[in-house]
Amino acid sequence: MKIVNEALRSDLQAGRPVRLNLGSGKTSREGFYNVDLVALERVDVVADLNRPLDGLPDDSVSEVVCRHTLEHIENIVGLLSELHRVVRSEGRIEIAVPHFSNPYGYSDPTHVHFFGLFSMYYFSDMEDQPRRKVPCHYGVSPFIVEKIRIRFHTRGLLDGSVGRLIRGLVNINYSTQHCYERRFAWLWPASEIRYVLRPKKEPRRPVRPNGCSGE
Repeated sequence: MKIVNEALRSDLQAGRPVRLNLGSGKTSREGFYNVDLVALERVDVVADLNRPLDGLPDDSVSEVVCRHTLEHIENIVGLLSELHRVVRSEGRIEIAVPHFSNPYGYSDPTHVHFFGLFSMYYFSDMEDQPRRKVPCHYGVSPFIVEKIRIRFHTRGLLDGSVGRLIRGLVNINYSTQHCYERRFAWLWPASEIRYVLRPKKEPRRPVRPNGCSGE
């Protein structure tokens, strides 16, 4: 990775927590440093997300937004491992990706993964999963899945009215989300699914002025 914004380098050297917008493309976010594979005008970090984020120290990030990027990443296990390393224990990771039932998701030849209700639980300890357990067997340091929301198309009269109604019913709780995916996803496809994750690890220990970690 290559840091092209000196403000980010300064924040990291001073130990100030930073916020990252991964796969930003041409869409910048206020208060976030933008990360993309291509050195576009407002990109602060040029990085291949399939490779280590070796320019970021441990526990240096307070928030990550990753919208419609993860479906393009072949090395998801590696990226999540790096996010676990760089995001603080109290940090927040927001991910938005196409839901597996989205018919448009299959049209893009650069999409290499598809996602559903349980996808992120494969990176979560058994005791932190809902009733249906999935194996956490990828060797990734675990995450807490704090929130999941399934969203629907809202363009047009039919999608706009029905989509909003279905979104409310589907997202009442985990059970209604599970019921939707098992029985109704192909009758009324979703557009995307959003996750909020937090790294499961010990809180970052404060550093004393002399450079030694405090208790």
